[in-house]
Amino acid sequence: MNNEQTKIGGYFTFEHIRDGKVIDKWDEKNIVVDEGLNYILDTALSGASANTTHYVGLFKNNYTPISTNVMATFPGAGVANEANTEYNEANRPTWTEAGVSAKTITNSASPAVFTFNGSVTIYGAFLSSNSVKAGTTGVLVSASKFAAARSMLAADQLNITYTLSASST
Repeated sequence: MNNEQTKIGGYFTFEHIRDGKVIDKWDEKNIVVDEGLNYILDTALSGASANTTHYVGLFKNNYTPISTNVMATFPGAGVANEANTEYNEANRPTWTEAGVSAKTITNSASPAVFTFNGSVTIYGAFLSSNSVKAGTTGVLVSASKFAAARSMLAADQLNITYTLSASST
């Protein structure tokens, strides 16, 4: 029996800006949910159509993502409760990746940007194939609950980078 395993995982990096100054920066590990893993395998090895663009969303429930979360229910009020009216952008910000390098893909050259229009407490973030705020179609790739809730005020900006890596051990 071969004990070698391939691991797929990632993390979100957050930069909280207020009055033009970075007031906090932190990383959070995530879970690549079953729906995301199936999507990755299906598009890479089974010929399924890939979504060419992905998007970052935020949620405001004190909810810990689990492997069985799916896009059809995750943004809902009874689960993660997506923040969708609390920021100015018309859609979920685009996750603009720059290609794969050293078994890693990231949007570090172009973070997703959220500009808040009021006060809200944010508990986590997710990566989806759907750009529509509160949209429930498409694929939920990954999600992450913050170690501590974050309070956003009107005019605050939250820059988000997501990095996904694969490795064999």
